[in-house]
Amino acid sequence: MEVDGVLLDEPVRAPLAADWALSHGISALTTAQVATLLGVPSTQVPQRLAVPVQRTQWVSPARGLWVPVPPQYRGWGGPPALEMVADLARFAGVDYYVGWLSAAGLYGAGHQAAQVTQVAVSRTVRPRTVGRARLEFYTRGRATTAETRTHTVRTGPVRLATPELTVLDLTTDILAGGGLDNVATVLVELADGPGLDVTELVRLADGFSLAAVRRAGWILDRFTSTGGLDALSDVGAHRYRRPSRLSPHAPDAGPVDRRWQLRVNRTVEVEA
Repeated sequence: MEVDGVLLDEPVRAPLAADWALSHGISALTTAQVATLLGVPSTQVPQRLAVPVQRTQWVSPARGLWVPVPPQYRGWGGPPALEMVADLARFAGVDYYVGWLSAAGLYGAGHQAAQVTQVAVSRTVRPRTVGRARLEFYTRGRATTAETRTHTVRTGPVRLATPELTVLDLTTDILAGGGLDNVATVLVELADGPGLDVTELVRLADGFSLAAVRRAGWILDRFTSTGGLDALSDVGAHRYRRPSRLSPHAPDAGPVDRRWQLRVNRTVEVEA
């Protein structure tokens, strides 16, 4: 018998199964694989794991997917979200990347830790809570094509939005970023921390709304020392001359910044 590439001489008892999986570097198993591990029919797996689940030795972030929980996380009700997201995406058959405030936090940006792990996916996945871990999923076509970085966690590599992709995702989805003031604060910290490649922002701009590109440029121009922003300003000038709104949730009123063709329809406060 073989379970996730590991040869198995005999079935493992259910109370020992999670520790067996962890000791063999296995981060998740399907119901069929657990059935092989326990030496029972697949229909019996939920019953056999009922007590281990109550003891938080296992969690099931999706029907048919079982994640063994390391002892240090059993008091949390499950492992951190980042340790489950790659297995969950693979099981669901979707492309993904971790983005928005979650990506920014991993780059050291954001005064407050994100309360949820925000993930772009190539098709709809329902949000879920597993123990302390809360996951929100945003359906985005670029989840399949975006160039990402690798962030390594205990369970292996995780796809992470680049700082530039994070900037444009945040200026697109202001509410997901905690509001305009928080988005501006995060952009400032990204510019000051890992730094931003304006050439890469320009390359990515065609995949985002003009309003998102203009917001990003205006914030970086107004609150950071990022250089080379003329190229980003040119993107907005050439595509459409009607001003976009700085805040999509405020009235279309206020002065227009002609460099960015952006109507500054509210004040922005960046947290120091």
